[in-house]
Amino acid sequence: MPTESGSCSTARQAKQKRKSHSLSIRRTNSSEQERTGLPREMLEGQDSKLPSSVRSTLLELFGQIEREFENLYIENLELRREIDTLNERLAGEGQAIDGAELSKGQLKTKASHSTSQLSQKLKTTYKASTSKIVSSFKTTTSRAICQLVKEYIGHRDGIWDVSVTRTQPIVLGTASADHTALLWSIETGKCLVKYAGHVGSVNSIKFHPSEQLALTASGDQTAHIWRYVVQLPTPQPVADTSQQISGEDEIECSDKDEPDIDGDVSSDCPTVRVPLTSLKSHQGVVIAADWLVGGKQVVTASWDRTANLYDVETSELVHSLTGHDQELTHCCTHPTQRLVVTSSRDTTFRLWDFRDPSIHSVNVFQGHTDTVTSAVFTVGDNVVSGSDDRTVKVWDLKNMRSPIATIRTDSAINRINVCVGQKIIALPHDNRQVRLFDMSGVRLARLPRSSRQGHRRMVCCSAWSEDHPICNLFTCGFDRQAIGWNINIPALLQEK
Repeated sequence: MPTESGSCSTARQAKQKRKSHSLSIRRTNSSEQERTGLPREMLEGQDSKLPSSVRSTLLELFGQIEREFENLYIENLELRREIDTLNERLAGEGQAIDGAELSKGQLKTKASHSTSQLSQKLKTTYKASTSKIVSSFKTTTSRAICQLVKEYIGHRDGIWDVSVTRTQPIVLGTASADHTALLWSIETGKCLVKYAGHVGSVNSIKFHPSEQLALTASGDQTAHIWRYVVQLPTPQPVADTSQQISGEDEIECSDKDEPDIDGDVSSDCPTVRVPLTSLKSHQGVVIAADWLVGGKQVVTASWDRTANLYDVETSELVHSLTGHDQELTHCCTHPTQRLVVTSSRDTTFRLWDFRDPSIHSVNVFQGHTDTVTSAVFTVGDNVVSGSDDRTVKVWDLKNMRSPIATIRTDSAINRINVCVGQKIIALPHDNRQVRLFDMSGVRLARLPRSSRQGHRRMVCCSAWSEDHPICNLFTCGFDRQAIGWNINIPALLQEK
């Protein structure tokens, strides 16, 4: 009996051990399943109207976000350990060099001074490694500072350029690939004038500094100067769209989400079909045009690798500016001086000086590695250039060798614009985002973009209007719409 009971007891213990071992295995396997498979099962088990492919994509994206945060967290821990190790080593070296003659306070002061100098690089690296997380938090506050005010919808194709008149009445102008240019009431969003004189894509629009004249450049190898007369309608109350956006709405949209435009809203407005002046000296697409200070001359940039200077009154070609090795992409004039800057696909932009009629000096800026999409003047002697190499550079005209500031982005840059009074740069991107920076390269904000507001395709251009009380920034894109934004500049600069 004792032998049997002992054997039974031994057998029972062995059985319990095997059972506990199998339970631990099952528990381990279940924990692995919880870590990997449970979210998917929960997601599939939930009553959702989302297609399974969309839910699967969301799950993969959440996993990528988790891995990114985990990598950053591990990297931050390693950097902190390196800083602590460096502090200890520097303290020990300071004591070995100075010996016991140094007092405790002197040693502490000396070691902390050298530590702060040498560990600054590590701290800078640590700060840069978390910049993605910090920038994602900043968009919440920027949404209150940057508010969408009005959408201008009526073109039948992408909008290449947007501009604002410099004198009263203040209206918005858009240039589109649908062969037209439209003038809009900023307050109501109503189309006021339609220009249909081109037979090709209208690539840019600029307004005369003092008269109601518009200058448009086109793919039909011409630039037109035409007169407009507008009567502004009675402004309507502007709905506050900022309250309609929540953090969950900050999602990417497909190209299928662009506005569905069945009717032509510009068909009811007056149409101008004949220009006052047609400038026809180019042998290729005229991609941009601008007025020189005073409005008596204009400059055009073309894919024929030249920029032309014309007399407005006589329509005669004054100068043909040659030197670029590839197609030109943009041209811009200085607001107060007879200076012109042209950008090109040859990775350079050039400064042309017409202040002395007998001398036309040329400076070549070589700082980009891809197409320079635009270069614009700011106050003083600075130029800001943007490129397909995903950088924006601020230059001093007195020093061409290196930029004074460089902004690196995650997408190609299109036609940039600078708020001259506040020195804020608006950067439209290929990835549908619009970001604001100051002249030193510090990021200030990103314009809100969600499933219900913002651009849904590539943003082509931006334009500041410092005189308008409601909208002070306008953007346009290949989603066939222009957008007016209200940027609370004092709050934006204070947040910086």
